[in-house]
Parts: sequence; C-alpha cells; structure tokens
Amino acid sequence: QVQIVESGGGLVHPGESLRLSCVDSGSTFSVAVMGWYRQAPGKQRELVATITRDGRTNYADSVKGRFTISRANNVNTVHLQMNRLEPEDTAVYYCNIKQFSQYEEGSWGQGTQVTVSS
Repeated sequence: QVQIVESGGGLVHPGESLRLSCVDSGSTFSVAVMGWYRQAPGKQRELVATITRDGRTNYADSVKGRFTISRANNVNTVHLQMNRLEPEDTAVYYCNIKQFSQYEEGSWGQGTQVTVSS
C-alpha cells in the first residue's frame, strides 16, 4: 500500500529555488511512475513533471528548463528541483505515485504549499 510523505515547500522570492521531496514508504518494489502536480487557487490541478522507473521524464511546458525531476528507485523517492521560481509557480504541489502503470489514477500526497512572492 502506498504511503506518501512530502516535504520541502515554503515561501521564496522570485528567482530563488526550492527542492521538493516525496517518499513512498509503503511500496515494496520500484513503482512505475512518480510525479508532481500542482493546483493554484481557482484553477484545476495540472501536471508539473513525471518520471518513470526507467528514467523517462515529462514536463509541463511552463516549467521546462527551470525544474528538474529525479528519483531514487531503490527507496521510491522523487525530488523536484525548482529553479528561477516565478509568482505563477505559486500553488499547492502534490506528489503522485502510480504503482503499476502510467494509466492508473495513482495515489496522492497531502500537498505542500509553494509561494513565490516579492
């Protein structure tokens, strides 16, 4: 059973960096897909970045070149390095774990707030 713990959110100024981390301590095997989504006030939840077990990545156009997703398969940990943050990046960021397939809904973390403001 998936058990997700997220960390790393906070308040930063535009241009600064943050690193989010997510650990799935429940799965006993290397899960299929790990990723990050975000939801800003009044908007729908959207994909930020995902990474598969074999390292294939997918990014939203708005974060390409600024964000980097990485994972450690042996401990089912995924990181999101966010550089050159912009006020438009302000949102609650959610970790998503898909154990077996990219086509499943997956399990969600509780969310961590990222606020970018001057």
